[in-house]
Amino acid sequence: MVKRKSSSGRQKIPIEKIAKKSHLQVTFSKRRSGLFKKASELCTLCGVEIAIIVFSPADKAFSFGHPEVESIIDCYLIRNSPQELSTDQFVESHRNSIVCNLNMQLSQILNQLEIERKRGDELEQLRKARQRQFWWEIPIEELGLQELQHLMFSMEEFQKTVAQYGSKMLMEQTTMTSPIIGPGPNIFGLCDAFNNKSTEIYANANSSTITNASGLSFQC
Repeated sequence: MVKRKSSSGRQKIPIEKIAKKSHLQVTFSKRRSGLFKKASELCTLCGVEIAIIVFSPADKAFSFGHPEVESIIDCYLIRNSPQELSTDQFVESHRNSIVCNLNMQLSQILNQLEIERKRGDELEQLRKARQRQFWWEIPIEELGLQELQHLMFSMEEFQKTVAQYGSKMLMEQTTMTSPIIGPGPNIFGLCDAFNNKSTEIYANANSSTITNASGLSFQC
């Protein structure tokens, strides 16, 4: 038989006064903070009035009260009529109930505001990413100097590409529609006509206008 090792876990610890004074003071400070915190939560949740007075091992007094320690003590020291006490308690309870409801509404509004703020940040990041991807769709007034230079360079390259494509189409169409009859003056006349058309194409390209063989023109 193997003997099981005895452990000190999950054993009932007896509650007794701490012997060491240093440990006593530290424990008192921790317990006092926890006690006051629980009392504050009880006031917020239930709308009650609480007064707590504790003395440290060095006989120093600490107090917590809601709404105030003095006002709660005065309820017992000052001889008010039962009707006045009942009215005051009713007013204070009603006020605390309103404060509790307002705190709950405030918490809900703050949570909703945080959700909307995160959603706004996500939309802003998405908008910036879309602008970086489709920057040419942005209005010219919103473009910077570097983006304007890039746009101008792209338009110039596009204009050159269109001019070259138009010249190629004109050459193919001229070759198909103009018959060549042996070597002679017609060949040179055709070359002259092609050169004139090419010159016209490049001139129109510089003026951002392309003219095809049918006489139709379009703007780049």
